Order: sequence, then structure tokens, then C-alpha cells
Amino acid sequence: MSISKEELFRLYRTMLTIRRFEEHSYTGYASNAIPRLVHSYIGEEACAAGVCAALRREDKIVSTHRGHGHCIAKGADIRRMTAEIYGRSTGLCKGKGGSMHIADFSVGMLGANGIVGGGFGIGVGAALACKLDKSDRVAVVFFGDGASREGTFHEGMNLAALWKLPLVFACENNHYGASNHVSKVIPIKDIAQSATAYDMPSKVVDGNDVAAVYQAAQEAVTKARAGEGPFFLEMKTYRWRAHTEAMTVLGETRPLDEVESWKKRDPLVIMEKRLLEDKTATKSQLEAIDKEARAVIDDAVNFALSSPLPKPEDALADVFSD
Repeated sequence: MSISKEELFRLYRTMLTIRRFEEHSYTGYASNAIPRLVHSYIGEEACAAGVCAALRREDKIVSTHRGHGHCIAKGADIRRMTAEIYGRSTGLCKGKGGSMHIADFSVGMLGANGIVGGGFGIGVGAALACKLDKSDRVAVVFFGDGASREGTFHEGMNLAALWKLPLVFACENNHYGASNHVSKVIPIKDIAQSATAYDMPSKVVDGNDVAAVYQAAQEAVTKARAGEGPFFLEMKTYRWRAHTEAMTVLGETRPLDEVESWKKRDPLVIMEKRLLEDKTATKSQLEAIDKEARAVIDDAVNFALSSPLPKPEDALADVFSD
């Protein structure tokens, strides 16, 4: 499947916006301007950009504790998203969700989740709703390699396959569950092999190649939309930074030479090289996109910092259970 010039630019712009957003997020956290934990998505931008580009606005996604990229790629308002992370009342969740529990239902982003493996049940429910209302909408549940060892993973896979739900299981295999390398906890080479037990089609792709991710996601979404049931997509990628920004010394948990080797396969650099070699873009065009992305983030940060904090008397507003 060929990808149009316009789509390639869109994929690149999305990845770059995520990268600039995350760069600000970890500096904002380090300066104590962002009050809650931040889990950086740097290095994994191609996964969110490629998968969400294959979706429509009305399709649903379920995110993880590392969900900034998913929010941006699905079209969430970046100003209100930034305000949420800063804990301001103008945020998407009025400053009460923060980074790990951010959501924007208006674009089908059903929420990040601080519980590892907590998104599978929500994804199955979203996909069941799509099927019951007889629409051709689909749902995507993002998760990491660590979550694939949770019981909810197998429960979700079983129900999705049994009921032939329009659900794409999007595994972002970044090779680490917190500080544990995937080889220490998972005995199979590809997590996608798990789909075989549920008679579910699957594909493994280079998660740092946004074009490859997009093409595989298109296949998965097309099958799900046509009523063929769930699809398992595993994207092999790598996060550059520590599990959280509170864990700043990577050498304590990961070999630094390993980190540097993956940085040489930067998804943004891979895409830039393709755009330039194919003469799809010029250096000045790419620089203009970068300038635009930086301006978007600067504007969002200014909006967040100028927004008020939530009022103490509103602490229990919009709380539906305790």
C-alpha cells in the first residue's frame, strides 16, 4: 500500500509534535512545574502516530500510563491537555486526572490508565459497544510488554475473539516493564504469538518505522471494521528515558550503550531520511514543521500556566464513585 505525500507529512508532524511535547514534559517535571509523575513517550512516537492515523475521529482508543503520544495522535486539544498535566482547572479533566489519567472523550480517547493492564476491559467494552450499535466503528487498546503478562490481557483477548469484536490490540513492546527487560519475564520471542491461542490474526512490525506501523494498522483496522473480529499488532520499539521522570539515572536499570544504540534508530530521523531521500520534502520544509510544533507547545504551556488551579470546594465535583 502506497502512502500519499500528505499522509507522510501528517505522520511526521504528529511524531514531531509528540517529541516536542515530551521534551517539555520532562523539563517541566524536573523544574517542579508539573506536579505529578510523568512517563515519557520519547522514542515510541511512531507507534501512536501510525496507529491513530488509521483511525477516524469516532473510533475509540484506550491508553496507558505512558499516554501523551496517544492523546496527541488521536487529536486531543493540546492546550487543554497541557493544562491537565499542569493540574489546572482548564484541563481536559479539570486538572484532576493528571498525566496518568487524562482523557478526551470528544475525540474518542477514553483515558490513560495508571493500572498496568487496566485498559483491556475498557477496550473490550468499547469494542462491544461499537458492535452492539451496529456501526463500523472500531476500538484500539494500547498496552506495553509488561501488561501482556497480566490476567486481564488474556481475559480481554478471549472475549474479543469469542465475540468477534472490532478491537485492535496494539502492543508497544518497548522491551522493558519498568526496569525488567522483556527477556527476563516473557519466554516467547514475539508477544504476538499469544494471539495464536485465540485464533486471532497478528502482525509484528518495526515500531520505529511510522510508515510500517501505519500500513499494518490500516490492515488491522480494515479487518476489524469489516466485522472480521480482533487483530493483534505488535510494534517493536524502545523508550529512551527511564520508566518515570522520577527515575533519572538510566545506568541503574539499563545499559547506557543499549539506550544509545536505540537512539541511532530514532523514528523521527528514520522518517526525515525517507522524506529527504524520496524528495518528498526539503530540509526547509522539515524545519518549518519543527518550528510550527515548537510554537504549538509554547502556546499550550503559556495557556496552562495562565490558567487557574482547581478550587478546593470543587474537589468532589465530577467524582462518580469512591
